[in-house]
Amino acid sequence: MSTRCHVATRKGLFTLERGGSKWSISRASFLGDNCVNVMHDPRNGELMATLNHGHFGIKMHRSSDGGESWKEIATPKYPAMPEGYVPKVNPFSGKPVEWSLKMVWSLAPGGADEPGVVWCGTLPGGLFRSEDRGDSWELNRPLWDNPLREDWFGGGADLPGVHSICVDPREARRVTIGISCGGAWRTTDGGKTWLTPGPGMRAEYMPPEQQFEPNMQDPHMIVQCRSNPDVLWVQHHNGIFKSVDAAESWTEIKDVKPTAFGFGVAVHPKDANTAWFIPAVKDEKRYPMDGRVVVNRTRDGGKTFETLRNGLPQEHAYDLVYRHAFDIDETGDRLAFGSTTGSVWISENGGDSWQTVSLNLPPVYSVRFEKP
Repeated sequence: MSTRCHVATRKGLFTLERGGSKWSISRASFLGDNCVNVMHDPRNGELMATLNHGHFGIKMHRSSDGGESWKEIATPKYPAMPEGYVPKVNPFSGKPVEWSLKMVWSLAPGGADEPGVVWCGTLPGGLFRSEDRGDSWELNRPLWDNPLREDWFGGGADLPGVHSICVDPREARRVTIGISCGGAWRTTDGGKTWLTPGPGMRAEYMPPEQQFEPNMQDPHMIVQCRSNPDVLWVQHHNGIFKSVDAAESWTEIKDVKPTAFGFGVAVHPKDANTAWFIPAVKDEKRYPMDGRVVVNRTRDGGKTFETLRNGLPQEHAYDLVYRHAFDIDETGDRLAFGSTTGSVWISENGGDSWQTVSLNLPPVYSVRFEKP
């Protein structure tokens, strides 16, 4: 069971460790810097962190000693536009997508048989791959050059972005990615070719004739069950969706209370029918319904849900949880999430009860357990 967790925030990266029955902050790195995400690589124990310095750009760092020291590594770089190329003007933003890095939004280690391989999702919608632990990066041109890519558009962000990267534990060449707004794309050959998003998702924000268009969906987060990788769960902008055929098609989970809107989702690594969601009031509001922080759990594949609240604030709590700020450990018993108000909670029993680790961190962007 994981005993260490890393929390990326607006003002640094914090390491949580379990001592006895309590969790506490044991280390702070990059204090004062905007740390947008963190990745633990179970193949070699390394950490990778991304900092967004705003006007001074994006930097990436790697640690081989659990975060005691860090080495700056390469940052993904978009190639120059081909001569004579005229980018398509997106009908939603009224602007073409620039070929330049705006943010590193997601990181994922490759397969167990791919030492050194790391995937990186970015705004404005480029997927990068490294074969040397982040010392260099290459844009995946088959996806970037796909003509459907120019139909992608921003959701909460102004630009489309790759935020979810699911590497199939059975076969590392099978990768599913989530794009806001561009749906769930997948490859079966390591990125040489890409399959367009499967049907079944619904975008209520689109005109009626386009609501079921797979390439215009806004999956806020996609997770994959480790023991049954054909099953994936999606927390979508306007609902919850599930696939049982490796993202070839999707089914909407309906009648979710108190709401089906949210960002974070976690699936049990050994039971594909058990998943957790953190609901919120949607669109321009975005806060816990009735000012109560709760977690929804299903144990029967989405037929029914329990609302879990033991140990979570139930009065005047306005904590929003971003898509990467929710994680589950390798056992499926331990979960952790952090909020925009700097609160962090951990459960040791599948969400039945929660303990408060901190109420005073900067806004939390990403929470990740170390997993063997």
